Amino acid sequence: MVTSIILMNVERALVNEVAEQLADRTEISEVYSVSGSCDLVAIVRVPRNDDLARLVTEHLTQIGGIIRTETMLAFRAYSRHDLEEMFAIGA
Repeated sequence: MVTSIILMNVERALVNEVAEQLADRTEISEVYSVSGSCDLVAIVRVPRNDDLARLVTEHLTQIGGIIRTETMLAFRAYSRHDLEEMFAIGA
């Protein structure tokens, strides 16, 4: 499984609309509207790198209002939430 984080700059008037379109994609598990240097952050989980490449170069380019993206690949997850789920089996 490939996990990536995509930071996006979006036209201000279209932030909500773009976020909803992103959230409708099965490859995108979460979309956050954030403060700071970007407007939206999408968490992507796909089986292969090719799936990520297709999402970014084919599908995201079709969503109007996205000005710029920066895609980061996750190497490892260090999440208390994931650990709690793993140890909560049968609880």
